[in-house]
Amino acid sequence: MPSSSPKSFYPRPPPRRTTFLILTCLFLSLSAFFFAFLRPLWDWDPPCSNRTPTSVRVLWDHRPTAQHDPPLHDRHKVMAFVGIQTGFGSVGRRQSLRNTWFPSDPHALQGLEEATGLAFRFVIGRTNDRSKMSALQKEVAQYDDFILLDVEEEYSKLPYKTLAFFKAAYALFEADFYVKADDDIYLRPDRLSLLLAKERSHPQTYIGCMKKGPVFTDPKLKCFRMFSNEDVTIGAWMLAMNVNHENSRELCAPECTSTSIAVWDIPKCSGLCNPEKRMLELHQQESCAKSPTLGSDE
Repeated sequence: MPSSSPKSFYPRPPPRRTTFLILTCLFLSLSAFFFAFLRPLWDWDPPCSNRTPTSVRVLWDHRPTAQHDPPLHDRHKVMAFVGIQTGFGSVGRRQSLRNTWFPSDPHALQGLEEATGLAFRFVIGRTNDRSKMSALQKEVAQYDDFILLDVEEEYSKLPYKTLAFFKAAYALFEADFYVKADDDIYLRPDRLSLLLAKERSHPQTYIGCMKKGPVFTDPKLKCFRMFSNEDVTIGAWMLAMNVNHENSRELCAPECTSTSIAVWDIPKCSGLCNPEKRMLELHQQESCAKSPTLGSDE
């Protein structure tokens, strides 16, 4: 049985010489819900505990650097780590996910990881509301599928949560890809695995559904700041890092097809409309849950 409280993990902040908040000041929305990039983009050297596929509470340690930090090679190795961004008002969404494509127990979650090379966790911050934190603690104890970040869970602070997520993901997992997804999409993990496993010539690749027009990369348009939207913020950081942009429309499919990877109700909603209900409806469709990993033409 999982413990009633998750294991605590204390990564230290990156060295001051490290610059990873480089961004390009373009007001773009590169990906509304989903993106990934190949290989770590930050020269960051955090400690890591012995990793097991269970919930983890990440706390930021601002003390001076320890002299005996465990080496980075102790991180849990996967092809990709997928963080499902969620909040305190999304209990129903998480239940719908666990009743569809997201395994509802730790053993099945580990089985999905072994089958696809993808590790999945829900990612959530903290709140001062004791009743909400108590309810979350019970959910963690029951399902053991969370990473808890030491950042305030608030819509206006999502860019900071996103940064904290990637720092924690890199500290905990040794992966080729670090993936951010929202909790209101219907996902095919098997097809996502195939997409990420493709050979790529560029050492740093940013994958997403680039749905607001072309990508501009003007090196003169660089500054250090956060945008109000977390996806705009991350997209801007990627522009400044000389990454290869890969636009995959199968990550924002409006309906299930033989090649769709993620389904959401565009343009009506930024994810699935009424996701608790729609997630279950989609899962009952043959084309969503039971179609082959590869289309007949592949």
